Amino acid sequence: MCAAHPLDRPVWTTLTTRQAHLARGDARAWRLEADYGLFAAAADGSDESLAALAALVPAGGALATVGVAEPGPPIGLAAEPRLIWQMVCDRLTPAPDGPPAFEIVDLTDADAGQMLALATLTQPGPFFARTHRLGAFVGVKDAAGRLLAMAGERMNPPGFTEVSGVCTEPGQRGRGLAGALMRVVAERIAARGETAFLHSYAHNAQAIALYESLGFALRTELTMTVLTRP
Repeated sequence: MCAAHPLDRPVWTTLTTRQAHLARGDARAWRLEADYGLFAAAADGSDESLAALAALVPAGGALATVGVAEPGPPIGLAAEPRLIWQMVCDRLTPAPDGPPAFEIVDLTDADAGQMLALATLTQPGPFFARTHRLGAFVGVKDAAGRLLAMAGERMNPPGFTEVSGVCTEPGQRGRGLAGALMRVVAERIAARGETAFLHSYAHNAQAIALYESLGFALRTELTMTVLTRP
């Protein structure tokens, strides 16, 4: 299967290039190492590739494919398709005057437990024990060191880096934390000469409005298909 653009099949592109060291499987189908995420992709729609993809789906677990035109689900697996928007940021909107009214800090492995807990509470998307190691993360903490909000990086197709893991503790929303954190992540991506992109559920109008205010624009609609073994 040939994609016209590296973001048309971001999982396949990522797992066969810059994050190949985290891929498990073979040339017919790859999945991200389980502690990092549930994303997977088949090389094409052949029976051999789909069978290899099916073999990667854990018993009682799930994998997810993402793409413009991913192959149909392997025989014997249940499939739940979800429409998502893929948005890119060619240029950030101008930053507000003056620094934010809160400190933004780099997050490390020492913050892993709090990061997983915050993601589990707020459900920004799939987040696992080592998802935070897919790229750099930044956050905002309170005076006691409790993590209030975070944003970071996930997939890395050549020339692009995904902004992901954006979440804020429910009681802290409305302070502009998510937007400020996303801006830092996207500025760092741009400084490396790459383009920031992200994915959002198509129905999440509030999140999409935030992303558009930062300069992200719809590139295309994709389908994320969650595969499970009945």
